[in-house]
Amino acid sequence: MQYEPIIRFSCFFGVLVFMLLWETMVPLRNLSAPRRIRWLSNVGLLVIGTVLLRAAFPMAAVGMAAIAEKQQFGLVHLSPLPPWQAVVLSIIALDFIVYLNHVLFHALPGLWRIHRVHHADLDFDVTTGLRFHPFEILLSMGVKVGSILLLGTPVMAVLIFEVLLNATSMFNHGNIHLPHRVDSRLRHIVVTPSMHRIHHSAITQETNSNFGFNLPWWDYLFGTYRAKPSVDAKTMTIGLSEYQKDWRVAQLPWMLAFPFF
Repeated sequence: MQYEPIIRFSCFFGVLVFMLLWETMVPLRNLSAPRRIRWLSNVGLLVIGTVLLRAAFPMAAVGMAAIAEKQQFGLVHLSPLPPWQAVVLSIIALDFIVYLNHVLFHALPGLWRIHRVHHADLDFDVTTGLRFHPFEILLSMGVKVGSILLLGTPVMAVLIFEVLLNATSMFNHGNIHLPHRVDSRLRHIVVTPSMHRIHHSAITQETNSNFGFNLPWWDYLFGTYRAKPSVDAKTMTIGLSEYQKDWRVAQLPWMLAFPFF
């Protein structure tokens, strides 16, 4: 528990720097908004969300898992699973819950008003994977904490899942190109940038597809998978159609206020 913040921050920072270097050297798409302003705003939104999250959930997900483990509370502790199986199945279960949570943020109008902050970004790069309104971060953590308590998720499973979720979110929002052969194989086990980029299309039918953040299996199983966009990935329109000419979408105050208008 005492090393959890160090582990998470080290992995987060390492993946962020790696992805920034990768997409800066060989970007797939040209960025439309001024990079410095947009990056600072997207990262700023993450910082505000993280501060509020720590205030609202001081123990966070790993802390709740430790409580459940100590009290032997949750479904995992009612089954005779070996520890490694409990960890693997718990990670898969949490990923499914994140998938369902994401679908609901699109399906319910009140939640969509909050989530559209993420989709209003006119560009698609690693910082888009950090751009979530603080209210969405808090609501999602509430769902996650409740799920952890219900499942009795092992501490190790929660830590691994949190690290993976952060890393894959930055990876699959990357402004990068993977060879078709590599991409098609990776899609069996992880959501790739070319797969998730479709989810950020300005076309509604494409936005409502490819909801996975980490594992792609749920999109395959529930019919929300879309293999490719209707136009070339380099020229497809990213963001919300009604805000294509509104440069405020790259400004932090606008992002914070967006759910309310």
